[in-house]
Amino acid sequence: MANSVGNIYKFTVWGQSHAPQIGVTIEGLPAGTYIDQERLQSFLDRRRPGQNKYSTTRKESDTAVFAAGLNDASVTVGAPVTAYIVNSNTRSSDYEELKYVPRPGHADYPAMARFGEARDFAGGGQFSGRLTAPICIAGGIALQILEKRGITVTARPVMIGGETEEKKMLEAIEKARSECDSVGGIVECVIEGMPAGVGEPMFDGIENRIAQLVFGIPAVKGIEFGNGFRCAALRGSENNDPFVISDGRVSTLSNNHGGILGGMTSSMPIVFRAAFKPTPSIASEQRSVNIKTGENVSLRIRGRHDPCIVLRAVPVVEAAAAAALLDELYMCGNCRL
Repeated sequence: MANSVGNIYKFTVWGQSHAPQIGVTIEGLPAGTYIDQERLQSFLDRRRPGQNKYSTTRKESDTAVFAAGLNDASVTVGAPVTAYIVNSNTRSSDYEELKYVPRPGHADYPAMARFGEARDFAGGGQFSGRLTAPICIAGGIALQILEKRGITVTARPVMIGGETEEKKMLEAIEKARSECDSVGGIVECVIEGMPAGVGEPMFDGIENRIAQLVFGIPAVKGIEFGNGFRCAALRGSENNDPFVISDGRVSTLSNNHGGILGGMTSSMPIVFRAAFKPTPSIASEQRSVNIKTGENVSLRIRGRHDPCIVLRAVPVVEAAAAAALLDELYMCGNCRL
């Protein structure tokens, strides 16, 4: 299923943007695992919409409700864990005129071609960024488990609208919003504490696994690890990271490889960056087509949308990376670590 990911720590995201509920079912959590629901909710709040002028005005509490898999003390019982979030502030009427008019930059037209009139088009349906909230539930739990193993996952925006200074990033968002437009950006994620040797060669490497989950975040259009595309302009003598013994352990003097060699961790920090496109829902007039009448039309999107996705995407990137890494650690099992 396209909505499921993982091998041992496996989760399935369900629901649509304007459905009564959205949620996630998680398999593979050992019995006796404690989930700090207060900390999890604080993590979800970082992604929650409607908190400032830089995000959509849609107001949702995004409270995670656990329906199965936990006992009264927030401890897993060994069964699949299911949690859901109630959608309480939908305005589906904003999307009525879009039933046959696909929005530029959205999945509307491919969804029409694939699912026909049976699709849920309100708010983008199953293709909406709203579905990143359940990803944050699965990833937020993974973060707590990784932390107990001494592994931390931290992300931050490093570029928005071409700007790299925090003040100018926010100014770029505000300028785009005032002009009925949007901007994209880049989120960098750093993972520390991973032991060496986790991962697989070729098709199941750490890069592959992280990228699979990160590309499940709507609006992500690119990902790079370590030096990424910059290494293409370097010589081997510039890009290689010399090995040294430091404090009795093997490390490297630099980290151009981003903590991954041959698909496996090197014990250096894992570093990757994800590129987010500008929010496709903008208030400016755009050209589209009416699929039913076969006519070219002008479209002005109504509704509530983020002028920039990047700020609220930061915890989602952390969640995706954490879930991928926890699954890898569970799969590692008896490997020599």
